[in-house]
Amino acid sequence: MKKMLLLGVAFSALALTVPAHAELKFKPGEDSKFHWDNYEALKKVDLKGETLTIFGPWRGEDEALVRSVLAYFTEATGADIKYSSSENYEQQIVIDTQAGSPPNIAVLPQPGLIQDLASKGLLTPLGDDVASFVKDNYGAGQSWVDLGTFNDKDGKKQFFAFPYKADLKSLVWYVPDNFEEAGYEVPKTWEEMMALSDKIVADGGTPWCIGLGSGGATGWPATDWIEDIMLRTQPPETYDKWTKNEIPFNDPAVVNALKIFSDIATNDKYVDGGKAAVAATDFRDSPKGLFGIPPKCYMHRQASFISSFFPEGTKLGVDADFFYLPPMASKPDLGKPVLGAGTFAMITKDSKASREFIKFLEMPLAHEIWMAQSGLLTPLKTVNQDAYANDALKKQGEILTTATTFRFDGSDLMPGKIGAGAFWTGMVDLVGGKSPEDVGAQIQKSWDAIK
Repeated sequence: MKKMLLLGVAFSALALTVPAHAELKFKPGEDSKFHWDNYEALKKVDLKGETLTIFGPWRGEDEALVRSVLAYFTEATGADIKYSSSENYEQQIVIDTQAGSPPNIAVLPQPGLIQDLASKGLLTPLGDDVASFVKDNYGAGQSWVDLGTFNDKDGKKQFFAFPYKADLKSLVWYVPDNFEEAGYEVPKTWEEMMALSDKIVADGGTPWCIGLGSGGATGWPATDWIEDIMLRTQPPETYDKWTKNEIPFNDPAVVNALKIFSDIATNDKYVDGGKAAVAATDFRDSPKGLFGIPPKCYMHRQASFISSFFPEGTKLGVDADFFYLPPMASKPDLGKPVLGAGTFAMITKDSKASREFIKFLEMPLAHEIWMAQSGLLTPLKTVNQDAYANDALKKQGEILTTATTFRFDGSDLMPGKIGAGAFWTGMVDLVGGKSPEDVGAQIQKSWDAIK
């Protein structure tokens, strides 16, 4: 969703203390779905008299949720936590660190910004032991270690960023009743999904709803399709090279992904409204076809946030559900890749409390308190999955913990002129009938121009 939010409001961050003896959302020891042994262990850490400043991206409802988590750290350790945020937090953290007044902990979702801070010597390495913890205890652990590893000011790779809170994109939404009435089963492989698409057409239906409309950001939903297809057709190392321009957009691997998507999106029989409707349909309206009577489409690929645009009163798991965008049976060595995003906690001012806070994030309890209130997905395998607020979140959490590869949204890793520019417009051209080869060459030409 970050692609669609252009934040330009003046900075106004107010550091607010998480009060000691704050009312805890869930009383320790009462509900067995939480790891209360973590809380007992935390009480043995004495941080009385220590102040821990945390700067993060969470505001509004998310700020209230993160404060409910921080309250347990405060209550158990005695630390005085001051949490702050800003509407333009990306700029503010740069200002604060370079001015020599950083918070103890910074939480950020942008790998590029984290690399900038690391290369300037403004981050403290978390250590090999923390990296090993992530590798062993996270779904697709090595992927998360790689995502948290950056070059320091001397060019040496160090683990700086602890992953906390993830977002999931590799989902296909459907209406269970529609599948049941038609006798369709959830596909387990890409090949089964395309066979199902053909079966739906043969039965007189339309398999897909796709909408790329988003005002000035029109085209971005297709970039997620391309990224997911890249992860299902190429090794993750190839995906990484692509996002860094180490292989061009008109490389055969990328052109192949463009063609696979184009073959779906420009097939009039496959898409509700035909290919002409794809770029013209707003992404927020595109899933509505799932709920038509009879359905205008049977499947819709989009990230977890899209359920907020479903008809009012839609109950997830009953009126609408999702399945993991399946891997290709022809590429078994690629495992179960997942596309998404996430936030990372870093030490920007070292202290005993800073170190203990990172240890706190290793505890299942630090995730479960937020999980139980909705809004947080985690790849941490040691959490109690039953702590999730509902079955839909639990199912998404299980996709993360069982993933073999996790990669960030590729367009977010590319320069803005490409990931939030030429890539978007290229997708509009692609669904408009331009060849995958020409689209790839066109985007690459834009990238070459900014070297």
